[in-house]
Amino acid sequence: MNGEFLEALQQIAKERELAQDQLIETVEAALVHAYRKTYATSDNVQVRVDSSRNSFHVFCRKTVVEDISNEHCEISLEEARKIDSSAEMGQVLEVEVTPSNFGRIAAQTAKQVVVQRIREAEREKIFEEYNQRINEVLTGTVQRREHRNIFIALGKIEAILPPQEQVSTEPYRFNDRLKIYLLEARRTTHGPVITVSRTHPSLIRRLFELEVPEISDGTVTIKSVAREPGARSKIAVFSRDDKVDPVGSCVGHRGSRVQAVVNELYGEKIDIVRWSADSSQFIAEALSPAKAIRVTMDEENKSALVIVPDNQLSLAIGKSGQNVRLAARLTGWRIDIRSEAQIARATLMAATSEPFTPEAEPEDSTQSAPENNLNTGETDGGSRIADAVAEISPGTAEMEIH
Repeated sequence: MNGEFLEALQQIAKERELAQDQLIETVEAALVHAYRKTYATSDNVQVRVDSSRNSFHVFCRKTVVEDISNEHCEISLEEARKIDSSAEMGQVLEVEVTPSNFGRIAAQTAKQVVVQRIREAEREKIFEEYNQRINEVLTGTVQRREHRNIFIALGKIEAILPPQEQVSTEPYRFNDRLKIYLLEARRTTHGPVITVSRTHPSLIRRLFELEVPEISDGTVTIKSVAREPGARSKIAVFSRDDKVDPVGSCVGHRGSRVQAVVNELYGEKIDIVRWSADSSQFIAEALSPAKAIRVTMDEENKSALVIVPDNQLSLAIGKSGQNVRLAARLTGWRIDIRSEAQIARATLMAATSEPFTPEAEPEDSTQSAPENNLNTGETDGGSRIADAVAEISPGTAEMEIH
């Protein structure tokens, strides 16, 4: 019977993809538990499996006494000497107890413990598998909705897509196949809980790694990602090889690579820009598709003033400020956008609003003071406006975009 039992365990280990050694330890613990419960013993039971793995033995530790009060914990000197001829009073011996002595209740208890331990081993195996894959992209199938949660099948377990990780514009229909970003794996009393996301910015990073060989082999690097889930995203890419165009690699032939990512994200727009170590150049690139004329940097406050052509001001800002907002997240700089006309108008207003200090009045009291002030102001004001307009030329903290 022992051999058949162990063969059944081997079959279970193969079907459940469990380690056989771990399952043997489970059986040992189950038999110990069953014996203790059936015979009301404490810690005097041990289970050993021989090296050939084709039989097991249960041993009970019994003390040699003159008068037996508990046959499960004590043994007479006569019986002890049948096992060990040198046994003495008070000595502790290990007596083999076969599982058949457990009876029906003991066998049922052992079965329940074995099933429970197998279930726990499976849960631990699943937890370890997914805990090692945190921050990866997995493929799952939408199964059902419960309240506001979406449950996605990932083989042997269902992952939870909570409301805050869902994109409001995505349908999540039954049996839809989705690529999801693994956020966390947690142990609970009911088994592991796997939490996934469709809104995480790194989802786009991982999707491009799957679609673009140059990214997966390290030639092209995604430096930063900014995303407004379901609407628009920007990624900044850099190539370690001067012969490889990072933007072209991500776009692919006729846009095939970026289109595959867009389709997976249900039509979310993606801007791919070139990363630069020069912050001014990077900010200008990040505002794509708008073209910047000049970028003035304020290193102390980590802010930038960007001047764009009049006809591209709305394009640079984007719908509801989306383009400039994403550019700011992508670069990590605070960005202020102005058109050429706005800069010129602001400069002229600043020049004309300066208070005028009249020159000393002449000794001739017949000349009108207001008339002198007016004439002098016109002349001086014109020169001040011309000087102010001239100051728009690039300075040391500015960059002009050609």
